[in-house]
Amino acid sequence: MPERVIDINSDLGESYGAFQIGADQQLFPLISSANVACGFHGGDPRTIDRTVKVASAQGVCIGAHPSYPDLVGFGRRVIAATPEEIYADLLYQLGALDAFCRANGVAMQHVKAHGALNNVAAKDEGVAGAIAAAIKAFDPILLVYAMPQSAMMVAAEQAGLPIVREAFADRAYNPDATLVARSKPGAMVTDPAEAAERMSRLITEGRIRTIDGDDLLLEADSICVHSDTPTAVAIATALQERFASDGIVVRAPGMA
Repeated sequence: MPERVIDINSDLGESYGAFQIGADQQLFPLISSANVACGFHGGDPRTIDRTVKVASAQGVCIGAHPSYPDLVGFGRRVIAATPEEIYADLLYQLGALDAFCRANGVAMQHVKAHGALNNVAAKDEGVAGAIAAAIKAFDPILLVYAMPQSAMMVAAEQAGLPIVREAFADRAYNPDATLVARSKPGAMVTDPAEAAERMSRLITEGRIRTIDGDDLLLEADSICVHSDTPTAVAIATALQERFASDGIVVRAPGMA
């Protein structure tokens, strides 16, 4: 039987100035890839530098986590922007993280859009195309984290970019493979045992239960645990334990 491998990623470096977001230090030993905020929804220069340093020291692969320019809304509000504006904003943010990666002697592995930008790119071909174009222009070997069956995945494929299919341990799914809006009841999965069971079934069977109670066919190469989910550390720990029990190896795609 071929080795079953999964990446565990988390959105880190989202603190800003005196404001602390997420359980970064506790999560680093439990993940294989870090999506580092680039300053538009979180992540001031010192936080970015510190996050890159810790990730490098702990052998965690580093990716950019660009967003809409929305510090007040933590990148979870949709901002009216043209494809040209999104393209420029993406390049700006990729360059910001890359500067700290270069200074610390590490390479960027991937790009994963944050929050509202990621959700819009899942459905909007224009937004997805702008993101893919910016990534290709910046570095065409960067991995693109995208939700399966999404416009972002199609845009990355059309641009010839390498893709990592991403699922979410702490979020509920709609029947169309999109995430249930955080404003709706049941959108968050906070019970560690439930999250681990759902992700184990996803990896071993290619299925996940939707918010409506039906099964959705879905495949993933990476599992996200949001660092600001209250039970994030417990969920990541439960994933590690369940995957070890199932014989699933946790490893970043860039380390395959």
